[in-house]
Amino acid sequence: MTLADARGEITSSGNAKSVEAFETALAQLHSYCGDPVATIDAALAEDPDFVMGHVLRAEVHVTLWERSVLPEIESSLARLTELDNKANARERAHTAAIRDWAAGDWEGFRARLDRLLAEHPRDGLALQIGHLSDFYHGDRDNLRNRIARALPAWSRETPGYGFALGMLAFGQEECGDYVHAEESGRRAIELEPDDCWAQHAIAHVMEMQARHAEGIAFMESRQDHWAQEDNAFAFHNWWHTALYYLDEGDAEKAIALYDSKIRPSGSEIQLEMLDATAMLWRLHLQDIDVGTRWEELAATYDKTADDGFYAFNDMHAMMNYVATGRAESAARLLGAVERAAQAAGTNAGMTRAVGLPVVRAIEAFGREAYGEAVDLLMPVRYRAHAFGGSHAQRDILHRTVIEAALRDGQFPLAHALTIERTAQKPHCPFSWRLRRRAAAGLPDETIH
Repeated sequence: MTLADARGEITSSGNAKSVEAFETALAQLHSYCGDPVATIDAALAEDPDFVMGHVLRAEVHVTLWERSVLPEIESSLARLTELDNKANARERAHTAAIRDWAAGDWEGFRARLDRLLAEHPRDGLALQIGHLSDFYHGDRDNLRNRIARALPAWSRETPGYGFALGMLAFGQEECGDYVHAEESGRRAIELEPDDCWAQHAIAHVMEMQARHAEGIAFMESRQDHWAQEDNAFAFHNWWHTALYYLDEGDAEKAIALYDSKIRPSGSEIQLEMLDATAMLWRLHLQDIDVGTRWEELAATYDKTADDGFYAFNDMHAMMNYVATGRAESAARLLGAVERAAQAAGTNAGMTRAVGLPVVRAIEAFGREAYGEAVDLLMPVRYRAHAFGGSHAQRDILHRTVIEAALRDGQFPLAHALTIERTAQKPHCPFSWRLRRRAAAGLPDETIH
């Protein structure tokens, strides 16, 4: 006898305790609270043939999207290969997708999950892992549409429905559908008050609309729901909160949140390191002194070098190296990225299209070759979604090209770019401060 999960998807397992542990681990993954790997490892210790347990274990590691997780994923794959004759078709489809990811075919990974969800739209694990993979590829359309295609098979009574709405909200936000994104996100947190991903989707809406004061109140008033001690996503929601403060001109508060919430310890997880970098680089562009914070973070990058694995991570590593004058590390990274651009796999395409020119631009900025940085960034700033991240995260490139243009004396270009920025965010104090700086370098008769 085989058992179904809570959404009616058939597993190859007849062990009720194993399926129950899977549901617990999946809920932990959805909410980012607890340790889904520890939960499923305990189940696998009792039931080593539990196929969906090995699938979940591998795919949770995939969500970190860094080189260090490969041994764990390959270990799970080896066990899944051994269990192939016990797996059902859906479980084999998961295994094939995981095999693609481990081989560097991330597009194949996403495509297999798309096909899997077409047949099994209530596969909650495939839905979340596919959604996150769309984020890592900057695929805003599928970030929304993957969820939209599946949702008609769900209802309010389906376990995890609220979390699915939170995923939809983020996809809608990245597609610029801010009204529906906020509606979906608020419905999600009504159903699942601790849904930190839905909280994050609404935070993105407020960021894109420069609703900074409202965003601060929204985040801080609900922190009991998204900033629990065991919440593995809290650092990123605190990053959003700090960004509101910074763009309102309160760098002191942003730095305080960096120390207490964004990087309270020397984490070696790439996702946490890049958020820390993204905040320090924004401060760096404004010539705000951050003390020894760069040194600690750059030393961690040196120790955990992930060079050439994922282009988005490479950009953040280079920011650390140039901010701390680590010329040898910067040269090593640049060489690794150049080699990555010539390799096979999905990251090679990302690197050729966006990653390599961006890393070169950051390196040039560090050498004070600001004109070179402008020349490298201008052609890629609108296609930077190809190497992943969100609009809010990729805004760092727009900020950098404007600052480089200002420092190079390219005031007409800087002014044009700040006009563009204030048109998109007319209520953002930071954007208006940039525009005034650019206008100050123009002859009076040309200012408009």
